[in-house]
Amino acid sequence: MSDKADITLNINGRDHPISVEPRKTLADAIREECGQTGTHIGCEHGVCGACTIIVDGEPVRSCLMFAVQAAGKAIRTVEGLTNGDEMHPMQRAFMEHHGLQCGFCTPGFLMLAVGVLEREPDISDKDLLDVLSSNLCRCTGYQNIIKAVRAAAVEMRLP
Repeated sequence: MSDKADITLNINGRDHPISVEPRKTLADAIREECGQTGTHIGCEHGVCGACTIIVDGEPVRSCLMFAVQAAGKAIRTVEGLTNGDEMHPMQRAFMEHHGLQCGFCTPGFLMLAVGVLEREPDISDKDLLDVLSSNLCRCTGYQNIIKAVRAAAVEMRLP
């Protein structure tokens, strides 16, 4: 008798049928079972935000969700931001505004910011700062991350 669950994770529009232990986190399943290594794992306690992805349109700390909970849901990871060879406006803004240094936190910030701005394109600066403060960065001092997200927000609102 197997103690694994057979599930299908839909990541960036592609189905990944996998067999996982019920206690395996979504972050681990995405990386180890589905080969999507852009989602980083930091604290494994939901504190740092490095593992943030979008599940059914909502930013989620993938280290706090079991893979079996995500079966049948639409999952977007940092690999899903590009459109072919074209970078997402948020990715371009992070490059243009020097919103990254070591890059470890970057996928989590990208997914958090995209998820929030897609749901609330006219978010106030105060609320945006509050949202971004939930992810940790040890290198940048945050100012360039904030500039990048604000620049991308303008571009994402354009038709």
